[in-house]
Amino acid sequence: QVQLVESGGGLVQPGGSLRLSCAASGSIFSLYAMGWYRQAPGKQRDLVATITRGGSTNYADSVKGRFTISRDNDKNTVYLQMNSLKPEDTAVYYCNSIPAIGAYWGQGTQVTVSS
Repeated sequence: QVQLVESGGGLVQPGGSLRLSCAASGSIFSLYAMGWYRQAPGKQRDLVATITRGGSTNYADSVKGRFTISRDNDKNTVYLQMNSLKPEDTAVYYCNSIPAIGAYWGQGTQVTVSS
């Protein structure tokens, strides 16, 4: 049974940093590329960063150069290092496979960027 648990969110001032973690149980981590998604209030959920099983990464233009995705295959964990945060980064952040599997969405972790 697959479970994804996100953590590490919080309130941060503009220009600050946060590191998100996503612990995965089950076979999802070994079978799929993984991604971080985010959903701001009143908006659709968007993909912001992806990482393949081999470690190749890709980013949405809005976060390129500021966010870094990584994975620890031994710990079945994927990370999102977020630097130079902006108010428009405020959202609930989720991890999931690529492509996302609906049944695997977790609760997400809230990131709020505000002074």
